[in-house]
Amino acid sequence: MFPFVIAVILFVIADVLIRVFSRRLQEKKLRKERESALAESLNLDFTREAATLRRAEVEHAKARILCVDDEQVILDSFRKILVLDGYSVDTVQTGQEALGLLQTHHYDFVFTDLKMPAMSGVDVTKSVKHLRPDIDVVIITGYATVETAVECMKYGAMDYVQKPFTEDELLAFVKKALIKRQDRIQKQLKPKVHITHMSAVGHTGADEFAIPGGVFIGAGHTWVAMFEDGTVRVGLDDFARKLLGTVDGIDFPNLGMTVAAGQPLFTVTQGTRRVSFLSPVSGKVLENNAGLGKHLDALETTPYGENWICVIDADRLDAEIKDLKIGNGAVAFYQEELDRFKEMTKSMSRRTPDGSTAPAGEEMYTGEMQDLDDRDHEALVGAFFRR
Repeated sequence: MFPFVIAVILFVIADVLIRVFSRRLQEKKLRKERESALAESLNLDFTREAATLRRAEVEHAKARILCVDDEQVILDSFRKILVLDGYSVDTVQTGQEALGLLQTHHYDFVFTDLKMPAMSGVDVTKSVKHLRPDIDVVIITGYATVETAVECMKYGAMDYVQKPFTEDELLAFVKKALIKRQDRIQKQLKPKVHITHMSAVGHTGADEFAIPGGVFIGAGHTWVAMFEDGTVRVGLDDFARKLLGTVDGIDFPNLGMTVAAGQPLFTVTQGTRRVSFLSPVSGKVLENNAGLGKHLDALETTPYGENWICVIDADRLDAEIKDLKIGNGAVAFYQEELDRFKEMTKSMSRRTPDGSTAPAGEEMYTGEMQDLDDRDHEALVGAFFRR
């Protein structure tokens, strides 16, 4: 038995060593390929695209970056550090050249110096976010004050990096920015609505909106599932759940209370914010979903099905059903609401992690309302959930 154990241990150790050795060989191979790409870029002529353009492309790049700075030494540092770490990098010395490249090339990031003679970093930021709002902008500055950062982010910049920087500092910053970008893209919502089977509501795309077949949607974004005995289940719909974001708590209605359609039924809490939802039907509250109250994270999967909020003994369904949407009517209602939401948020600003604000932009994303200030949040609550 003992020799067998020794053999197993030796096998495991050998396997680990082989894996480590293979990984190091792969890393060395990648580095040589990136060094070759970097060296080759110095001999290529890209002046037909931009007078000062230097380009270094690597296979399977982590991201494509355009860097703008009037100091060549900064551009050389950016290109060398980031290319060797697996990024494809274009560098130019003027904002005008950068904007020209945006017309014909795709980039994930634009890094721009704040202080440049012909076109400032703030002007570059404004122009990039106008031309390509999907690109993230980072300011390079030697004047890294809070005021500078706030000004840049007000015009849509993601963040700022202070020069001079070390190799480790730049790599850590870009890695963090890439994770932040990927997280945002993952949370972005497409204004696309699906009708699904109730059994599949937890498997629809997290970036799209779902309405189960047979479920009615109320004007204030609650859903209604009807039963033969005249009772209905009521819950929060997908529109409300996705745009509100994470729910911290639910204030359920009092059992036995009688409610009229259009009166407050339940309240969702998010930190210090409270969003009340109106009842889509009239009747007496018979039951609350205690299980949901204990497991609110279930709403992250789907707000439908077993994640209902309360049961109502509806007594005016014949008259009130005409005000509810189902099937294609519900899909059309969602599309109208999504268009209206995007239009309203165009003039609003979102809070950034450092407490400053940035323009809302074009993309919708999960939990978008959580990043709005109290006034804008209340305006959206009134426009979509109190009807």
